[in-house]
Amino acid sequence: MGTLHTINKSPFERNSFATCLAHASAGDVILMIEDGVVGARKGSSFAPALAAKLSSCAIYALGPDLAARGMKPEDVLEGVKLVDYAGFVDLTTEKARVCAWL
Repeated sequence: MGTLHTINKSPFERNSFATCLAHASAGDVILMIEDGVVGARKGSSFAPALAAKLSSCAIYALGPDLAARGMKPEDVLEGVKLVDYAGFVDLTTEKARVCAWL
């Protein structure tokens, strides 16, 4: 069933974003929440690593957290899906484990 990895810190603040990408396995899900959503911005220095992970993992960003940080859906790297709070709950029930990268 795999793991849901949540990232809540900006990749510009901590290395948890890069560490998560390095540890996520094929079939896992990565969800960026809170300040972690800035890692989904297309054109950032983290975009290539995130794009490379799209081939093996489903990657999501929490839409309300994007909006709270002044980001729009068109600011997000292609392939990253947006979810609302209900979608967040659904993701937690679909995976066997949740790993929070702080």
